[in-house]
Amino acid sequence: SDEAESDFAALAREYFGAQAGAPEQAAVAMLLHASPQHFYKKGRGRYRKAPADALKAALASVERKARDAVRMQSWTSDLLAGRLPDELAQKREMLLYRPDKNSVEWKALNAASEAARTSSVALLAACGAIPSTHDYHFDAFRIAAFPSGLGFPAHPALPAMPALARADGAAFSIDDATTTEIDDAFSVAELANGHYEIGIHIAAPALAITPGSALDAIARARLSTVYMPGRKITMLPDEVIEAFTLAAGAERAALSLYVESDADGTPLAHRTAVNRVPVVENLRLDAIDEAFAQPHVAGEAPRTTQMRSLWNLVQKLSAARGRPGVDRVDYSFYVDWQQPDGHVRIAPRPRGSPLDKLVSELMIHVNNTWGRLLADARIAGLYRVQSGGKVKMSVHPGEHQGLGLSHYLWSSSPLRRYSDLINQQQLLAAIGGERPPYADNDAALFAALADFEATYSQYAEFQDRMEHYWCLRWLLQENVVETTAVVVRDNLVRFDRLPLWTRLSDLPTLSADTPIRVGIGRIDLLASTLECRFLGTA
Repeated sequence: SDEAESDFAALAREYFGAQAGAPEQAAVAMLLHASPQHFYKKGRGRYRKAPADALKAALASVERKARDAVRMQSWTSDLLAGRLPDELAQKREMLLYRPDKNSVEWKALNAASEAARTSSVALLAACGAIPSTHDYHFDAFRIAAFPSGLGFPAHPALPAMPALARADGAAFSIDDATTTEIDDAFSVAELANGHYEIGIHIAAPALAITPGSALDAIARARLSTVYMPGRKITMLPDEVIEAFTLAAGAERAALSLYVESDADGTPLAHRTAVNRVPVVENLRLDAIDEAFAQPHVAGEAPRTTQMRSLWNLVQKLSAARGRPGVDRVDYSFYVDWQQPDGHVRIAPRPRGSPLDKLVSELMIHVNNTWGRLLADARIAGLYRVQSGGKVKMSVHPGEHQGLGLSHYLWSSSPLRRYSDLINQQQLLAAIGGERPPYADNDAALFAALADFEATYSQYAEFQDRMEHYWCLRWLLQENVVETTAVVVRDNLVRFDRLPLWTRLSDLPTLSADTPIRVGIGRIDLLASTLECRFLGTA
């Protein structure tokens, strides 16, 4: 019967006869041991016949493995010949980003890679599985950071907005040409006493996005807008951004800080209000001259006069902080997707220029002022603190050594950062004399802080990787075979026209800031690597 057990010696005698000796018994033992699907080993030298259903399943498994072996051999041959089998094309995402090493598709790819002595990614690229190196890097991030996809979950319509007083005067924003989430705008009004009232207006989505709501959950899940050259992944759905972005031609809800200053720009008084701000113009950075930083001239544009009032205030605020400006060059990346796989333009953007200083100093001031407002009201917030060169988030104010401030709250970008949205929710409660959504020791606030800090770092690292990728693309696009750089330290050098750093193994010992010539060698866009060599001093 199926349940009966026999030892191999008894089975040998049954098959060969009573005279079965050691050779015959050994042959039977070897046969039994080699057929585990037919006979189960039940103890030393003892076996039991496999049940019929189990034997059927085992034989089907053997047959399936045989078919898989044939398919794997066929797929491996195709890959080595530069062809991508349809079955592997359908598993492209798994093979590139989330390999299942038990799958027959991966085993075939791995066998072909070993035979070709190359990486699986390089082999798939050679077979046409990676038509866009940009999309290869973007998809790797998307799958890791947004495993459920980039679409937003269903959510209810925005609630009705509260009635807000209309702000006097008209506001204008100053942003990059690609900005759609316009968080901040400015206004200048001359007062009867000869002073100026400077308005710093911050978009106010927290009026509609309350803690625990569906939209708050969406922002909580994403935590920040993701930026990269030529593309971004917004924290909030388009219709929410459209409702609150400070776009020209609209009156939008804002949390506004008003600073009264004298004719020289000295700040005299502050007040914060929630209001409806008419936005009349969205100025673009590349279309603004810096005449506002020069003395007044007859016939200048009214906007220049207004910006000079901002500039006078900025000069006083900067002097009060006592921290010198940072003179370095940042870069803006512009990708024209009308050309195949994109055409990149990389433009220098001087840090510490009057225009850069004007915007950054006003944002620093609003974040400092509202940080003090929350602290004075004994309401928790998400602060940025810096000591010993290390920057971190904290629910309590602390010194930010780099900025020379004791209170620095991230509150000026609520459309783009969840930390700022939380802080705006807290600020609205403080201004309205209401109980804040988050208490000082709220576990949800600490969790949001930790998640935001980790996610914001992840997004920033991805932005750095994509900027590095586009620098390599630019070198290929412009057919650069030689360029100039400066020595940073040891064998690390920084390119002159790009935010690109690399190490030169053949660099002789040179002092920092020595200008050199660099020869451009092999560029691998899949690995985002660059080979180059030292050509001499410049």
